Amino acid sequence: MTTNVSNDVNIDKKRNGALITGVLLTIFGIIAIALPVVSTIFAETWFAVILISSGFAKLVYATQTRDRGGFIWKILLSGLYIATGVMLFIYPQTGILTLTLLLGSFLLTEGVFELILAFRLRPQENWTWVLGDGIITLLLGAMIWFQWPFNAPWILGTLVGVSILFTGVSRIGLSLNAGSLLKSDSTASA
Repeated sequence: MTTNVSNDVNIDKKRNGALITGVLLTIFGIIAIALPVVSTIFAETWFAVILISSGFAKLVYATQTRDRGGFIWKILLSGLYIATGVMLFIYPQTGILTLTLLLGSFLLTEGVFELILAFRLRPQENWTWVLGDGIITLLLGAMIWFQWPFNAPWILGTLVGVSILFTGVSRIGLSLNAGSLLKSDSTASA
């Protein structure tokens, strides 16, 4: 009996932690959507920091594995990461424009590939889901491309905010669902 009680307490703590995380992510997502320019700058700066950190990690790896070959290429690659991160950090507006254009290009390419995939899956029953995904992705890419550079200050922050918002909502749903599963398990075992 005490084992079940301690397990229930541990599960409740995890569920409450997931619920709190979900609520916080939802709030941050709403803030990011409400302040898209600020969240775009934050996302671009975060990307720059990640590139710089990765570059230094690659540099350390290059020096540690210099006897295994490719040392010059490893150094050049780490330099590329560091230089790109520093450029994004020093010139955030240019970085925002570049990242927005890259995102539009990525979505256009992904949309085309998904449309091709949808028509290859056409004999299957649910192929229209892939077709719909491809069309939406292609339209999003086109919207970014054809409104660039005017959408650059807000599009990245808005998309990051939407992603964070939906992650938070899904965490809330999962934690509430876990609570209902626990209640149904405890009533079934009683």
